[in-house]
Amino acid sequence: MTNSETKATLSFSDGSPSIEMPIYKGSIGPDVIDIRKLYGATGKFTYDPGFMSTAACNSSITYIDGDKGELLYRGYPIEQLAQNGGDFLESCYLLLNGELPNAEQKQKFVDTVTKHTMVHEQMQFFFRGFRRDAHPMSVLVGTVGALASFYHDSLDINDAHHREVSAIRLIAKMPTLVAMAYKYSIGQPFVYPRNDLSYSANFMYMMFSNPCEPYKVNEVLVRALDRILILHADHEQNASTSTVRLAGSSGANPFACIAAGIACLWGPAHGGANEAALSMLEEIGSVDNIAHFIEQVKDKNSGVKLMGFGHRVYKNYDPRAKLMRETCYEVLNELGLQDDPLFKLAMALEKIALEDEYFVSRKLYPNVDFYSGIVQRALGIPTALFTGIFALARTVGWVAQWKEMISDPEQKIGRPRQLFVGSPQRDVPDMDKR
Repeated sequence: MTNSETKATLSFSDGSPSIEMPIYKGSIGPDVIDIRKLYGATGKFTYDPGFMSTAACNSSITYIDGDKGELLYRGYPIEQLAQNGGDFLESCYLLLNGELPNAEQKQKFVDTVTKHTMVHEQMQFFFRGFRRDAHPMSVLVGTVGALASFYHDSLDINDAHHREVSAIRLIAKMPTLVAMAYKYSIGQPFVYPRNDLSYSANFMYMMFSNPCEPYKVNEVLVRALDRILILHADHEQNASTSTVRLAGSSGANPFACIAAGIACLWGPAHGGANEAALSMLEEIGSVDNIAHFIEQVKDKNSGVKLMGFGHRVYKNYDPRAKLMRETCYEVLNELGLQDDPLFKLAMALEKIALEDEYFVSRKLYPNVDFYSGIVQRALGIPTALFTGIFALARTVGWVAQWKEMISDPEQKIGRPRQLFVGSPQRDVPDMDKR
C-alpha cells in the first residue's frame, strides 16, 4: 500500500475528540480512508452491513467500475481478453502472474496444467459415497476439500513452491471433478482427461464422450465455453472471493479455501443466478406471457422477480453480458437453434426491459447470467451443473486472490465486528422464577 498523502478528520457530535485518518489513493477507483486505528482511538466501530463501503484488502488483480460498466483483469479490458486475448489458460496465466505470457511462457504453462488434470484414482471411491441425485455443488464442495487428503506435498501455505503447485493442481483438476460429478449423476463411467486436447476441449470431452463411440470436438462450442470461462474467471471482492480470503486468513490449506468459495458460490444470489434466470424464462413459457409477467414484476406484492437483470456493482450494462450475447448467437447458429423458443423469449424480454421506463430508471440491464444459462443449455450442460461451471471458471480467480492475500504483509486473520443489540448482562434466575 502506498503512503498516504492526505488525511481525513473525523469529528463527533457526542463530545469525543476528533481523529485524523490517512487517505490512500489507488491507481484507479475511489480513495480509501484507513480506519484501522479508529477503535483504539475512540472505542467506536464502523457499521457497514454487506461491506458496501469497506475495502477489506488492497489488490492488483481485478478492477470494476460499475458506473461505466468496466471490468479489467490486471488492467486489460475483459472485452479484449475475450475477443482477442487467446484462450482461457492465457487469462489464467495473466490473473496468476500479472502479465500476459509470451509464446514460450504460455506453452510451458499449458503443458504444466495439462499434465496435472488427472485426479488420484481413489477419488472415484469418494464419489461413490454420494447419492446419484446429489446436487453437483455439494459434490464439488466435498471432493475439492478432499484434495487436501491426497496432496500432502503442497499444503505449506508459507512455501512459495507449494502455493504454486496447489494453484496448478486446482486449476487443472477442477474440470475433471466437475465432469466426474456430471458423469456420476447420469450413471455413465468416468472419462479420463486427454493431454492432446485444449483445456476447454478436454472438459467437453470428459463431459460428453462415452466408451461406445468416438467424440468429435466442435471448435465453435469450445470457443463458446472458453469465453464463458474467461468472463467468469474473476470479479473483484465478491461474496465467494471474500469467503476464500477469509478462510485463507486463518491459515487454512488452499483446497479447503476453494471448497469454502464453492459453498458460498452455491447461493442463488451469487453463482446460482444463471440457473434462476433460465428457470424464470421456462416459467414465463411464451412471448405472449411477457406482458403479464412484467406486470407481476412491477407489483411489489406479487413476489415475482426479474432474474438475470441488474447487478450489485454494475449500474450500467454488464460488459460481460454483451460478449455472452454474441456467444449466444454463435452457438445457436452453429447448432441450428436460431428458432429456439427460449432464446426468442429472452430477446423479447430483453427488448421490453431495455425500453420500459420502470426498468430503465432503475438501471436493470441484462447481466451475464441472463445469457450464460441459455448458452450452457445449448451446449448440453444440465441446469443443475451451471453453478459448477461457474466454480470451474472462478477457481483461477479464487486462487490468484488467495495467493495475493498470503503474500500481503498486512494480511491478518479476518475478524469483522458487530453492533450488539441483544440483552445486556443479566443473572440466571432459579428454575421456579423463569
